[in-house]
Amino acid sequence: MEQYGVKNRTVLLFRSCFMLEFNSEKYEMKKEAAKHNGKEVPLGKIMKGDVKKFKVYVKDPKSGNVKKVNFGHGGSSAKARGEKTLSIKRDQPSNQKSFLARHHCETAKDRTTPRYWSCKAWRRGTKLP
Repeated sequence: MEQYGVKNRTVLLFRSCFMLEFNSEKYEMKKEAAKHNGKEVPLGKIMKGDVKKFKVYVKDPKSGNVKKVNFGHGGSSAKARGEKTLSIKRDQPSNQKSFLARHHCETAKDRTTPRYWSCKAWRRGTKLP
């Protein structure tokens, strides 16, 4: 990692669920994690879901508690009923444009809602499991 002319300043870089604190003398990596139902979970990382297709753990700013947000089609509950789970075709520009418009993704700001995470999953560059 290069310094890019930074001297004796602390720079915070955010990337998915990791926070990197970089100081010109030392740097260390801190993983943002929290406890949910007694187990350590990463915050803000989209994972393969158990109830729906995807899940993510987020910290609720109102209550301060960690919440599990499930989103996507079906998942294991759909497979149990014999349904096929849909694959998202976000690499096709027409499909992506239609989805983002249909779900009003430009106004999805609340990280504790499935709509926010579903819109985020449809954007390019988002890593999915």
